[in-house]
Amino acid sequence: MQMSTLPPECMSAPIAAVPIRPGVSVLSILRHLNYKPWFALAEFVDNAVQSYLVNRAQLESLHGPGFKLCVRIDVEPTAPTRLTVRDNAAGIARADFPRAFRPAAIPPDRSGLSEFGMGMKSAACWFSPRWSVRTKAFGETVERTIRFDVASIVRDQLEELAISEIPAQEASHFTEIVLEDPYHLPIGRTVGKIKDHLTDIYRVYLRDGLLQLRFNDEPLGYVAPRLLIAPFARDLAGPAREWRREISFDLGGGLSAHGFAGLMDPMNTARSGFALFRRGRLIEGSGDEGYRPPLIFGQAGSFRWRRLFGELHLEGFEVSHTKDGFRWDENEQPFLELLKEELDNEVLPLLRQADLYRVQAARNEVAEAAQRAITRAVDTMQATLPEALPRVADEPPVETQTSPLEPEPTLAARELRINFRDQIWIIRIELANDPAQGEWLSVSDQPSTNSQPQIVEIRVSMAHPFMVSFAQTDPDQVEGLLRVAAGLALAEKLARSAGVRMAKTVRRNLNELLREALARP
Repeated sequence: MQMSTLPPECMSAPIAAVPIRPGVSVLSILRHLNYKPWFALAEFVDNAVQSYLVNRAQLESLHGPGFKLCVRIDVEPTAPTRLTVRDNAAGIARADFPRAFRPAAIPPDRSGLSEFGMGMKSAACWFSPRWSVRTKAFGETVERTIRFDVASIVRDQLEELAISEIPAQEASHFTEIVLEDPYHLPIGRTVGKIKDHLTDIYRVYLRDGLLQLRFNDEPLGYVAPRLLIAPFARDLAGPAREWRREISFDLGGGLSAHGFAGLMDPMNTARSGFALFRRGRLIEGSGDEGYRPPLIFGQAGSFRWRRLFGELHLEGFEVSHTKDGFRWDENEQPFLELLKEELDNEVLPLLRQADLYRVQAARNEVAEAAQRAITRAVDTMQATLPEALPRVADEPPVETQTSPLEPEPTLAARELRINFRDQIWIIRIELANDPAQGEWLSVSDQPSTNSQPQIVEIRVSMAHPFMVSFAQTDPDQVEGLLRVAAGLALAEKLARSAGVRMAKTVRRNLNELLREALARP
């Protein structure tokens, strides 16, 4: 909040109550907003950052040029549960109280991070049925507290709330928001996601040293991905280059974008994609939700999808009132077309390099991945095989099907023709999606007749629990398992041709073990 301009004799005058009309009834609706917890918490941090930026000169004159804004978010998970956000910004000045707590009261200056007049109110009501704000404004001699009980306000149609005041030192300044019995108390994995997203949302301020952000007393800090340094994939004998380039273009009509784009080394799906900023604050693309439009990133899971990243600062674009996305209107397509031109510039063709470049992972990265994989796999087998193995072992042997496979809903299909030992083989490969199909891999080995080609049908079920757990939308994972399936099917075909009886038994056992024991993530 901007500091009050009232004369000194008025700055500490008591306030008996603050008006919260009009729109009191809207407070009960705010809990149903489509917030994510990190964007709701960001509303409180936004207010602190804006207060600091507006009053930076006065705060540094008091504390010296080394003063930093500090925002602490603390979660108390034991009853009575609460969530507290505290900052050392300039506090809420007396002159700003009537506007600060009235729903949809637009601030006089909308050029900063506080522009809709709803952030603190909407986020607090989304989080909690009861919340309070305790604040002390820099330069004033009074600490003020206001308490919201949404159910009571709506029930009694209250149009103003009482304010409690106590004397305080003129030089102190802070704001503390306490959310009691939160509807959305951050626990478990949500805590990690909140920290990741908040770190990204405020990475500019954290990186510039203007903000200290702590969650449950843990300092948050942004670490940029490592850039790929390598020759162009089409000229591996050429010089190594750093695959990062500055981006800047103008869409006209007051709309523009600037920033950078680069390629990560190693690839990292969780950190790929663009982070889109406005006024130094990330709006879209935080955490593992990078902005990855298909026109730029292509198919999900591709090398480009997993390696390309960057930061883009947009000017002139409007955002949603929850500040979790841009209001593109008709401007997103022109934006993407200009961005694509910048990314595949001949000087540094980022998109082509992302598509074509391959690198063997470092030994320590391979070892770490191998250790995690073997630990999880062995733990699963330890838990499931003792029960599954006896059931599978007692099944009678079976022979490979020689009639065509029954038709099933198909997601994708291809056919290839090869010449093997003076015979034509037609190999048909399908990815099916029938949940009723119990087999991960189905095979039909149809012998040739009257000089007709031999036909081998290979079908992998994408609806099988094993595929659901390990490979559904990542093309590289699907491709890897599809190649294993094709290898098994063709090995079975060759075994039958060599006289092995009941060759399907191995595949039948594999299908059952995958379903009964090995599909658990």
